[in-house]
Amino acid sequence: MTGMTSSARPFLNRRLAEFGTTIFAEMSALAMSTGSINLGQGFPDTDGPEEIREAAVRALRDGRGNQYPPGPGVPELRTAITAHHKRHYNLSYDPDTEVLVTAGATEAIAAALLALLEPGDEVIALEPYYDSYAACIAMAGGTRVPVTLRPDEGSQDGGAHRRFRLDLDELRDAVTDRTRLLLINTPHNPTGTVLTRTELTEIARLAVERDLLVVTDEVYEHLVFDDAEHVPLAGLPGMRERTVTIGSAGKTFSFTGWKVGWVTAPPALVGAVRSAKQFLTYVASGPFQYAVAEALALPDSYFEAFRADMLRKRDVLAAGLTEAGFAVFRPQGTYFITTDIRPLGETDGFAFCRALPERAGVVAIPNAVFYDHREQGAPFVRFAFCKAPEVLEEASRRLKAAW
Repeated sequence: MTGMTSSARPFLNRRLAEFGTTIFAEMSALAMSTGSINLGQGFPDTDGPEEIREAAVRALRDGRGNQYPPGPGVPELRTAITAHHKRHYNLSYDPDTEVLVTAGATEAIAAALLALLEPGDEVIALEPYYDSYAACIAMAGGTRVPVTLRPDEGSQDGGAHRRFRLDLDELRDAVTDRTRLLLINTPHNPTGTVLTRTELTEIARLAVERDLLVVTDEVYEHLVFDDAEHVPLAGLPGMRERTVTIGSAGKTFSFTGWKVGWVTAPPALVGAVRSAKQFLTYVASGPFQYAVAEALALPDSYFEAFRADMLRKRDVLAAGLTEAGFAVFRPQGTYFITTDIRPLGETDGFAFCRALPERAGVVAIPNAVFYDHREQGAPFVRFAFCKAPEVLEEASRRLKAAW
């Protein structure tokens, strides 16, 4: 019986049993094994600004962050985060009591939900949602209540304004006496929807009326396109005192491997999140925190050029996907495009994505993995466009040739 156990109970905690290996790991492994272009996982194929990379090297050489950084994050970064919020949104936070640096936004989400939920609490999340949301709600013992963003099929303009929309009445009806928290994501991954000021105002009114906490994932705040506007939920009436806002350096500065995220919230909420966070990573990303502090202070021209570059890439891939026969939901934000595969004669996104590397030499993600109601997401597939234009053009050629 060496190396065996007599227990019939499964090793994996039952709360996590439904999740298994993430779809991102599966599809990235498929990309590697087939030599396919990976438009599945959302990481850029080029690094961010050279001066920020050098700032990290300088911090390493100067011995800043090579040992444990302070639990809340290095003071330089916390100050930079508050300056960023003030500069871009006119929101004021105290760097000493209202900011917490985390190991990426993923840890911020986990720490917030572990801290703020008790077993049995209901969490309303906008479906489809990033897979870690569901796992973190489960780990906290909460109950997820999805409110589904549904595709607007009314557009007849080739998809230029087709988007996924939130039904505010459905959101309101989902709130019960057991609802503890709203988990909001805008700009929204994977659909690319950016919630409007009107929609967010109604969400804020509901949160105040029902005395709900809100965790809002705003990591794509600087990636909004066309006439869309990013409106921080914490800036709306009655929301600052009940909102945990999550941000990240990875998406804005193209250093996703550095894992530098943050939480901004009133002192009591930050304190609660910190209580959970200290038993997760404790601290992380020491030297990179100093570099991100410098990144947040980059001039407006950086953020404008970054957005313009991603907009060009969006349009390259959107055009290629349209020519290949997909129905394209042109995103207002993020660096993902959701497509409908039914015009190609396909209905099962999982089967489609698993066959796509061999068929076309391209990897994508089936949106159904982001749904509780798998049937709602079955015909939708997500592609990442945070890649070099020539890579997107080659992927487009391959996809067009496959149909």
